[in-house]
Amino acid sequence: MLPISLERLALFLPVMAVVAFTPGPANIFAIATGVRRGPRAALEGVAGMNVGTLVWFFGAAFGLHALMTAYPGAFRWLAILGGTYVAWLGAQALWGAWRGGASHLDDGKPARPGAAFRDGMAVQLANPKALLFFTAILPPFLDPAAPLGPQLFAFGVIAIGMDVIAMSAYGLGAGALADKLRQPNAQRAFSAIVGALFLITAAFILMRM
Repeated sequence: MLPISLERLALFLPVMAVVAFTPGPANIFAIATGVRRGPRAALEGVAGMNVGTLVWFFGAAFGLHALMTAYPGAFRWLAILGGTYVAWLGAQALWGAWRGGASHLDDGKPARPGAAFRDGMAVQLANPKALLFFTAILPPFLDPAAPLGPQLFAFGVIAIGMDVIAMSAYGLGAGALADKLRQPNAQRAFSAIVGALFLITAAFILMRM
């Protein structure tokens, strides 16, 4: 017996596809990492972002909504710290564009081990799309009369599977353009665009606090 009904599954799949493929902090990060570090780092970042998604799912399993109600200040500060980190990523990219060199995301020097994974996880933990998904989008699909654990597991497999496909497509597609962005002017323009997008994302996160 399936943990979720076919009717709920049929409704959830298109909603999740829209959520996964809509450009947001995670997909922007995948694009930036793919262009600057190549396909391998893009996939490393995708892994980090989906570990962040797993953290959200564990939070949902242990009563995320109840915890947010009981301790709103803790989640507020978590989001503020995450938004600040995203803003730092944007500032780093803009600094790299301004000086015509490489930021810590650039392809000019060997990446620190785990850097893309760490940054990806931080971006996803602060991602307002993730918060919206677990507090507003997912709950209506849960059947209160059925065990919660199997439902979360099934929805988690679907959500992470679609996220992996979407993030990887963005990251690997951007990685294919890396050779075209080796020229200094192209790198500076790309850094400026990525920096501006990250700062807009950070502003969106912080303004929702």
